[in-house]
Amino acid sequence: MDQDYERRLLRQINYQNLPEHPLAPSAGVNSPACLHKAGDRFIPARAGCNWSVSFHTINENSRSPNQNRKAKEASPDSGKDTVAYAALLRNELLGAGIEKVSDPHTEDRRVAQPAQDTHNLFRYAFNTKKAPAENGNEVSPYSLSPLSNKSHKLLRSPRKPTRKISKIPFKVLDAPELQDDFYLNLVDWSAGNVLSVGLGACVYLWSACTSQVTRLCDLSVDGDSVTSVCWNERGSLVAVGTHKGYVQIWDAAAGKKVTCLDGHSARVGALAWNAEQLSSGSRDRLILQRELRCPPQAERRLQGHRQEVCGLKWSPDHQHLASGGNDNKLLVWNSSSMVPVQQYTDHLAAVKAIAWSPHQHGLLASGGGTADRCIRFWNTLTGQPLQSTDTGSQVCNLAWSKHANELVSTHGYSQNQILVWKYPSLTQVAKLTGHSYRVLYLAVSPDGEAIVTGAGDETLRFWNVFSKTRCTKESKSVLNLFTRIR
Repeated sequence: MDQDYERRLLRQINYQNLPEHPLAPSAGVNSPACLHKAGDRFIPARAGCNWSVSFHTINENSRSPNQNRKAKEASPDSGKDTVAYAALLRNELLGAGIEKVSDPHTEDRRVAQPAQDTHNLFRYAFNTKKAPAENGNEVSPYSLSPLSNKSHKLLRSPRKPTRKISKIPFKVLDAPELQDDFYLNLVDWSAGNVLSVGLGACVYLWSACTSQVTRLCDLSVDGDSVTSVCWNERGSLVAVGTHKGYVQIWDAAAGKKVTCLDGHSARVGALAWNAEQLSSGSRDRLILQRELRCPPQAERRLQGHRQEVCGLKWSPDHQHLASGGNDNKLLVWNSSSMVPVQQYTDHLAAVKAIAWSPHQHGLLASGGGTADRCIRFWNTLTGQPLQSTDTGSQVCNLAWSKHANELVSTHGYSQNQILVWKYPSLTQVAKLTGHSYRVLYLAVSPDGEAIVTGAGDETLRFWNVFSKTRCTKESKSVLNLFTRIR
């Protein structure tokens, strides 16, 4: 062997066997500083490795964005099973001592780990200390299970039952001549449990208690058609917007027209009651607010939209009116001002879907059309946007649950689905399909448990989305109750 080569080789071996300098910076797990050099053997030093953090990082980063999106749409049971399996692995590999599994749909989805002493992953010493009995749940020494006491307790821990939402409607009604028009509002559910539907030139009433159908009015004699319907808060009066720009007020119990209001020069596609005050939005870009007990001269004309007004909703405290238009604007008005007090322009398409939260004061949700596809949330107390989510399809309607912090959205192009969301995590609780056209109409039952959806496929479908228990037997037959009257 060449003497110079042998001298360089010996010098390199002696340099590698020198002790590490105490002021040298710490290195990672795979760096040379974490390896003990002993001749030709390289033994990794695992004493300073945080295996819990490494395990969680691998679990989070191993999935692609497409897999994460599919995981959000997975059933709640599969999510809980995944969390339970992860907790079981942490118990056996890391000694985490987890005894119960948290709900994967809460804000913090990570499994809470109790404080524990740091120790090496590989232990060759046998622990001779006997663990104390845990309320008689100690694993028998003759058990063939390789799991620890904590893992057995984890598997035996009670699991909160998951709320099941039926994927099929419990009732389907035929609704011939139900228009496939995004800018109309032709379905509403009263406090008296009566559904009003605008079909062509007629308005029909369907009682959810008796399933009786009555025709309230027929506008064909005047050459007009129905473009919107809306019940007042007590469920005694129903407002009917027409294609010619009129707003008719009807007494549902008596079946008589109370009054007819004019003032609009184009169709009235949006209506909203506020006690005895009625707001109407039209294609003429105006919003008219009128008191039924006051003369026509007392009406308020709100001008803020540059295109058709297609969404109107009063806040639960009766102080603010939210309006959406085809100009992609969401405006908020108070009860006295003639100009909007707030204006939101983040949507990229028409804003028809509007809903005030009954649980948080000042929280407003809105949805955009085909070019936008987003549900956005606003704090109207400060005028600041909160959060948004891209639904992937046209947002046609929004409605909050009366009992829980959840909301339902209906969609058009291109999936025609109904989604139930948990707020504020924006986790999808359920995805319902069945309509073959855009789900343009939505109304919530007076008890807040069921919803009805309407579409251009000329059907009305009833879903139990917010109910906890179902007390009536489901009826899945198609009931042709809305029949053409010749």
